[in-house]
Amino acid sequence: MTVSLEQLRRCHFAVDLGAARTRVYVKGAGLVVDQPSVAAVNNRSGALIAVGDLAEQMTGRTPGYIRVVRPISGGTVVDIEMAQRMLRHLLGEKTRRALRRKPRLRAAACTPHAADPLATRATIETLVGLGARRVVLVDTLIAAAVGCGLPVERPEATMIMVCGAAATQVAVLSLGSIVTAERIPVGGEAVDRAIVQHLRHAHQLMLPSQSVRPLQVALSASGLAQHGPASAEIHGRDVVTGLPRTVRVDTAAVRVAIQTPLTAVLDGIGKVLRDCPPDLVADLADRGMVMVGGSALLPGFDQMLRQATGMPVHIAERPDVCAAEGLGAMLEGRVEPLLLNPLAA
Repeated sequence: MTVSLEQLRRCHFAVDLGAARTRVYVKGAGLVVDQPSVAAVNNRSGALIAVGDLAEQMTGRTPGYIRVVRPISGGTVVDIEMAQRMLRHLLGEKTRRALRRKPRLRAAACTPHAADPLATRATIETLVGLGARRVVLVDTLIAAAVGCGLPVERPEATMIMVCGAAATQVAVLSLGSIVTAERIPVGGEAVDRAIVQHLRHAHQLMLPSQSVRPLQVALSASGLAQHGPASAEIHGRDVVTGLPRTVRVDTAAVRVAIQTPLTAVLDGIGKVLRDCPPDLVADLADRGMVMVGGSALLPGFDQMLRQATGMPVHIAERPDVCAAEGLGAMLEGRVEPLLLNPLAA
């Protein structure tokens, strides 16, 4: 491992700060928080009104004096103070009191691959504000690979793709380290925007923000695959008149709109494979790639990648929580490192 497993075993809790959801794993208690990374604030008083699921339900439905904010964007903390307030409320008083009793509280956190120093500093300051005396950072790719049970420590290739809300990360791992990796600025939010733009241009329809993700599943039981219902009824607001309107959308056209941003993901996978040593690529021909992250659940996405790459593509059992579970496994000492001791002369 790039990060010392011994340091991780000393940590008391781990945080996976995602653009879509925040997850907290407490040592000995398991995954205690799995909520959207959203907070609602009263503009007049500055008071925090709601966090998590309730705040997400308020998106687009609040009066002028209530503001819904997302303090995390692309796996990076963009508002440290708001992220700290959100985490405090998500953890709850009971969990925070238990953590405060720990002598020299230590925390672990996921960071995107090749994150810049300002982004890592923001993550550290967020957890220090929660009382952590020391923060250990783990690459999201390694944490997710451990969480979905890949043999990260062995001298063989394992390929993983973390499909996040704001970005997609692809990497080939061997001997507990990243051999080659690529971060593509295309995620679930880009797919949502592609659907919204298609409906706006083709049907002059503005789609409610919370209806985009269910639409991806409702369009077809097979998602990006070619077979399925030819059309679907969509409710939204007319761009010109502002009145509510229902239109029948051609699912084939929406599938084309969805595939356009995903082309960048295919290019990123190709670059990772080109930069990878031939011996490791040969391993991947049989073992294939594992998809994790919330956007991996987009129906038909795995089938599209399978056809484009010719490799086996698998979706992890619980793809949305793999990174948090991987951090938890390292905290609990369930990961055994491969010892590479120097040979005696």
